[in-house]
Amino acid sequence: MPCTNNIQEEINMLIRFSQSSDHQGLKVHQDTAAPELVQATQSLFDKKLITLFDGGYLTPLGHEAADQAHALLNILDSGK
Repeated sequence: MPCTNNIQEEINMLIRFSQSSDHQGLKVHQDTAAPELVQATQSLFDKKLITLFDGGYLTPLGHEAADQAHALLNILDSGK
């Protein structure tokens, strides 16, 4: 399955969340953020990976997804 632009934006959003703290959330300002970022954030909320449609905190499933995204990026980046 190829990685679509929407999936790429969702991954980029997931990796913005802190891995070291459960008490740091994100806020995506609907009126100033890029439309792709707003859409990705809404999609992550719809998939129950984050707590609010405009960011919030990672859910338990979101933590797992973010950890996997970081792991994949670390593997892919290790070849440099």
